[in-house]
Amino acid sequence: MANLALAKKLNILAWIISVVVLLLVGMMRRVKIDTGMDFSFLPPLHAILNSLAALALIAALVFIKQKNVAAHQKSIYAAMFLSFLFLLSYVVYHFTTPETLYCKQGTIRTVYFFFLITHIILAAISLPFILFTFIRGYTGQVEKHRKMAKWVYPIWLYVAITGPIVYLMLRPCY
Repeated sequence: MANLALAKKLNILAWIISVVVLLLVGMMRRVKIDTGMDFSFLPPLHAILNSLAALALIAALVFIKQKNVAAHQKSIYAAMFLSFLFLLSYVVYHFTTPETLYCKQGTIRTVYFFFLITHIILAAISLPFILFTFIRGYTGQVEKHRKMAKWVYPIWLYVAITGPIVYLMLRPCY
């Protein structure tokens, strides 16, 4: 049975989270906070968290194809948690650390910027939809969840995979 009252409350929370995250990400390049701490260890962690989120998403798809809803849910909870940890760490890093510019030239630079730009745009656009898709599943709106997941899932997976790709391409420039 769908819990529409809970869904309504969670939808409001999803909008608030989406707006706050987008505002924070928009401010990261302009505002730097000197904490006196070195957060240069975080980019590899970001890549690991994104990679683990991608694996959790793939597991979630396998489990739902096998009609193992409980394992699917656990995998999605893991992907959400890993993505949350990534986002928290990413915001801390970018508010406290100067931006690293890509240092390579030629075709590889074009490839890097293709992955970077598509990753950033799709991450920004997909955040509220990931939250709404999760809410639909969590509150028992199975058909709405399925319809949204069919197009939200591949975008989320693309973002989770391209994050580590961007990191590995940028790694020599740190």
